[in-house]
Amino acid sequence: MVLRALAVLFLCFATQVSAGPVRIKDLVEFDGVRGNDLVGYGLVVGLNGTGDGMRNSPFTEDIMSNILERLGVNVTGEQFRPRNVAAVLVTGALPPFARTGAQIDVTVSAIGDAKSLMGGTLIMTPLNAADGQIYAVAQGTILAGGAVAEGDGATVTQGVPTSGMIPAGARVEREIDFDFSGLTSIRLALRTPDFTTAGRIEAAINRDLRRGVAVMLDAGTVLVDIGATRLQSPAHAIGRIENISVEPQRKARVVVDQSSGTIVMGEDVRISRVAVSQGNLTIRIEEAPLVVQPNPFAEGETVVVPRTNVGIDEEPGIGLAEVPNGTSLSEVIQGLNALGVSPRDMIDILKSIKAAGALHAEFIVR
Repeated sequence: MVLRALAVLFLCFATQVSAGPVRIKDLVEFDGVRGNDLVGYGLVVGLNGTGDGMRNSPFTEDIMSNILERLGVNVTGEQFRPRNVAAVLVTGALPPFARTGAQIDVTVSAIGDAKSLMGGTLIMTPLNAADGQIYAVAQGTILAGGAVAEGDGATVTQGVPTSGMIPAGARVEREIDFDFSGLTSIRLALRTPDFTTAGRIEAAINRDLRRGVAVMLDAGTVLVDIGATRLQSPAHAIGRIENISVEPQRKARVVVDQSSGTIVMGEDVRISRVAVSQGNLTIRIEEAPLVVQPNPFAEGETVVVPRTNVGIDEEPGIGLAEVPNGTSLSEVIQGLNALGVSPRDMIDILKSIKAAGALHAEFIVR
């Protein structure tokens, strides 16, 4: 049953790989059209006794004092010991062409010893980019994705209650200075570099626009001459180019996840004719020491006599099975399933076939 499910997984992946043409926008990144990461340091209030301990998180007291002083509250010399506040880091991404007043999602994560951020409210927090400038300000109620239940003798935690998000929780205050309309050319960066795919993108763009506007520079870059497209603007040119369909070419890959026993094979995976034998060897060592005592009122001393039971169990295994030349993914699956082993044993077999030079694919272990 497990092998049958594994075969279905292989075939489903093969169907996805050969699904047909894909839009260029799903294959490339347009040079200059990118987001920017933002980060800020703020304070969450309104927690139900699950905030930071001031003794273990003194920076929480510092930021709370600064916020209160900016609001006109004099707290000099005062001692704070609340449990309803927590210091957090706020992260987000400024999307390309974001305009002033637009709203973006942010993620809030505790950095102290707070137990949960559920029900908390983030106080106005500036978000900075890598250049140190403030590009957005975040504030709002946190949606935490976990829960905590505790008693005197036990504690249960589900999910991660010390992290949450605020949908549309930040407002853009500064725009990225980027003159997209002034571009004379733009590079298309392939997410998965491949000479064949890049060549097909070049040919598809030139064929659609009926002129030589695209040139493949390398396996990961296609240069488009915006002026040669004779369209109104770079935005019009990209809007037309990104919807052109291309059938991408992928490397043959086998990806295995050892923790879960998952195996995924691409459509182009091939296996040369090879013979495989697999079996399990178990060595068992049991210590059963025996205590020997002298007879009552007799001279002597108590000693411990070692007793060891050693056994070796070897399963018969599958014998020597032949995996024929795989001319298609279905034939490869049939050959591997003929071995009649579990998915985890299949991972070891695939490793050995790769080491023998019979597996013609990139082997990735996660």
